[in-house]
This record gives sequence, C-alpha cells and structure tokens, in this order.
Amino acid sequence: MGSQENQKEHLTFLRRAIEISRMARDSGNTPFGALLVDKDGRILMEQGNVEITEHRCTGHAETALMERASHTYSPDFLWDCTLYTTAEPCAMCAGAMYWGNLGRVVYGISEKELLALTGDDPQNPTFDLPCREIFARGQKRIEVIGPFPELADEIAAIHEGFWNSSKAKA
Repeated sequence: MGSQENQKEHLTFLRRAIEISRMARDSGNTPFGALLVDKDGRILMEQGNVEITEHRCTGHAETALMERASHTYSPDFLWDCTLYTTAEPCAMCAGAMYWGNLGRVVYGISEKELLALTGDDPQNPTFDLPCREIFARGQKRIEVIGPFPELADEIAAIHEGFWNSSKAKA
C-alpha cells in the first residue's frame, strides 16, 4: 500500500475518531475518541472518554480501549493493530498502549495543540510530554504517526465551548 493510500486511510479512521469524540461529548464526557483497527483495516473497537459519566480517572478513550482490547485479543495480535485517536496520547494512555503491546498509534493533534484548546481547565491538566518520548524509553518500538494538521480545525470544533479555561474566559 502506497503512502498516498496510507494517508487517505489514516484520515478516514481519524475522522471516525472525531465522530466518536463528538458522541463522548454528547454523552457528557470530555470530547475524545479512539478506535482500534486490525492489520487488514477492520475496525475492531471504538471508545469515547468515560471519565465523567463513570467517575473513572482512567476513563480516557485510549486507556479504556486498551483495557477492553487486552481482555479480548492476545498481545501478539495487538502488536499488528493500530489505535487511532483524536489527540496525542497522554502519559497514562501511552503506558496502556505500551503494556497492552500495541504496535502503532496514529493521532490527529499534538499534546501542545490540545493544551491550546483546553487551557488551564482542571479536567485536562495536559502533560507537556510527547508520546514518542515515552515510547522511546521503553523496550518496544511502537510506531507513532501524527499530527495531521489538515484535521486540526475539525478536532478543535469538537472542543469549542467545552473547556472552562482562562483562555475561554478572556
């Protein structure tokens, strides 16, 4: 599969993650979404954030998805899968991917771009720690693809008006 085809496939799955993040927001959660895709391009699982409605500090979409996936699939199978997510995985989510033996992650916006959207909202005290740095400290070479600047406005639109940050108050 050529890189142009890969790019189109990545954008298709990331747009689905955006829809999942919209559903998470509509259900009262923070607007994040993720999905797991197997090596043949089939969507296996979808997950929005559930931290607010389920009162789980580990309710980020990526961590919740990896918990479910690790109960369903073997580590060898997961190594050949890709997790698509709207925003760069935080340290907790990157850890879940690492321990779950995920082989690749593709994200829409960077952690720095996310911070620009959320500001100082206490619901999202964003780390300034790229997932590439977290994975680089481990013993597995997890492939990371992202960000996708062409999706930044679509992702930002889902967050618009959600965060109670000092930026939003200004």
